[in-house]
Amino acid sequence: MKHLRILLLLAGLAPAAATHAATIEMTVNGLVCGFCAQGIEKTLRKNPATDDVLVSLENRLVAVATKPDADIADETLREALRDSGYDVTAIVRTDRSLDAIRAGVAAKP
Repeated sequence: MKHLRILLLLAGLAPAAATHAATIEMTVNGLVCGFCAQGIEKTLRKNPATDDVLVSLENRLVAVATKPDADIADETLREALRDSGYDVTAIVRTDRSLDAIRAGVAAKP
């Protein structure tokens, strides 16, 4: 019976791990030039959980792909960008790949 309880507990934890979002999309105010994009990318790549970064000035979008089984807390992201002089107005976690986000950004007129 003890083993059954442990298996049920572990089974209950498995869906939580499976819902981890691979990409974090942020709406950011204050992006005005290529130096902004480079600075944000450099700052976010310092985080060991970061796999890749996309910055779109035109769309006020910063997207971070995280490494497998890794995450970055919202407050960590907000603080990093706030300390760099930007204002994060929204954070959304998604399963869209960074390539899909890049394609969507490139397709916008």
